[in-house]
Formats: sequence, C-alpha cells, structure tokens
Amino acid sequence: MTTNPNARPGQPTALVIGGGGMGMSTARRLGQSHRIVLASRSAKANEEREAALREDGVDAVAVECDVTDPASVAGLAEFVAERGPLRTLAHVAGLSPSMDDWHGIFSVNLIGTALMESACLGLAAPGSAAVFVSSSAGHLADPPAQEVTEVLDDPLAPDFFSRLDRLFTPEEQTPLQAYRLSKFALNRMCRRQVSAWGAKGARIVSVSPGPIATPMGARELDGPNREVKLALMRRLPIAREGTMVETADAIEFLASDRASYITGIDLLVDGGLVAATRPDPTSRVHGAHGASE
Repeated sequence: MTTNPNARPGQPTALVIGGGGMGMSTARRLGQSHRIVLASRSAKANEEREAALREDGVDAVAVECDVTDPASVAGLAEFVAERGPLRTLAHVAGLSPSMDDWHGIFSVNLIGTALMESACLGLAAPGSAAVFVSSSAGHLADPPAQEVTEVLDDPLAPDFFSRLDRLFTPEEQTPLQAYRLSKFALNRMCRRQVSAWGAKGARIVSVSPGPIATPMGARELDGPNREVKLALMRRLPIAREGTMVETADAIEFLASDRASYITGIDLLVDGGLVAATRPDPTSRVHGAHGASE
C-alpha cells in the first residue's frame, strides 16, 4: 500500500464488502464521511479500485478478502480493528443467479455473509451500523417450509449443505432457487441478530433492491433468467431500473445517525415491485424471483 494523500485519521471507518459497481458506488458515497476499507476477492482489481477512490478524494484502502474463508474474514476483521472502531459495515458482495451454481451462491450470499456479520459484531461499538444488501427476491415468493427455514437459519453449521441438499431434489437445486432462498435467509439473519447488535449499542439492517442498473444486472439480462427479469420489470410501478446512486443513498441513510432508531428491518428499494407483485403478502406468486443487480 502506498501513502494515502487523502488520509483523514479523525474520520470513522466504514468497511465496504464487494468491489463491483454497487460496492464502488457505496464506497464513494460513504467516503464523504468515512475512511474506507474496501474488501473483495480480486487483488489485481483492488489496486485499481483503491486508486480510483483516492483520485475521487476518498481516504481509502482496498484489501483482498474471500468472504467464504473464515481465516480470510478473521484477517480482515483484525485489519479493520487496527484502524479504529468500526462505524459502518456495508456488505454489498453477492452473486446473481447466472454467476454460480447452487452451492456457490449459498456459499457467498449466505455463508459468507454470516461469517462477516459474526466478525463485525465483534468490532461493533455504540453507534455502529451494519447494512446488508439483500434483494427483493427474498420477498417475491412464498416463504420456504419450516424445515428449510431452520436449516437456512444456521448457515455456519458444518453439515449445512448436507442438511439443505436433502430437502431439495437435484432438479430443484437451481441457481435461481439458491439466490431467492439465500436472500430470504439474509433478511431473517438481520432480524434475528438485532438484539446481539443492540447489546453493543449498534444496529443491523438489510436493504432489498429491485432491478438495479449495474454490470451484474446487465449480465442477468443476457442469461437464462432474462425472461423472468423482464417480466418483473414490466410490472414496476416506477417504470425503470433503479440506479446505483439510489441504492447508495439508501445505504448511506441507514448507516447514518438520521436512522439511529431504525434496526432489525429490511428496506425495500425496488421501485414498488414487491407491492405491485404481492399486494397481499399472504397471496401465492408462482415463479417470481427478483434480483439485486
């Protein structure tokens, strides 16, 4: 790491997980009031991301971390702890359905998220806020059976995949199904962990975007789930994709003192998609899946 000309030691630290389009947008926004630690898997891309943030005047350092590796997550937590109290966690990392298979999507979207939540809870102090980017996909289909939910609520169990796989046929173990279930479980994690964070004077929330114009979202339009996504977009009350700036606005607000009494909730940033698709949350919707891209 080179000397940072933008260093402002008095600022609080924000940890941003994920270096894609939404992660960089979030880092730039939080960088107006925080020192930024940007973490992602790509060491080569991280050099370019750090340089880009610093060019924008952000006090930033980009580091490599594999959220699915407990040792890597622990190492990141140690690095952040050395920089002072963690004021904000913005967990943006995630895989869309076209990016991996059943196990891969659960590994990143749920297991990796749970590992990071646990590590950052250890860094939380009064005033800290954790914001996890989820997806409207977690709202757009019926909740899974209770036996599935019980497995999803314990993603760090050594036998997580063996228990989960027994509940679904091979044909049901699709990337799209993994995506929806992982986001459903992420939202539950934020609700279930609210007391643990509250005991430290800290907050935890999730944000569920609908279709957002990002490179990852564009990839979904070129993939096997193109028609599913287009069908959902045709039902958007705000008849367009959202922007990364709009998502960053929501994350910034929830992490700020303006949201100091907001915790344990999921904020839909979806252009009204869930309300239009499921005006009655108890009604059944078949084949409906959202995306956080």
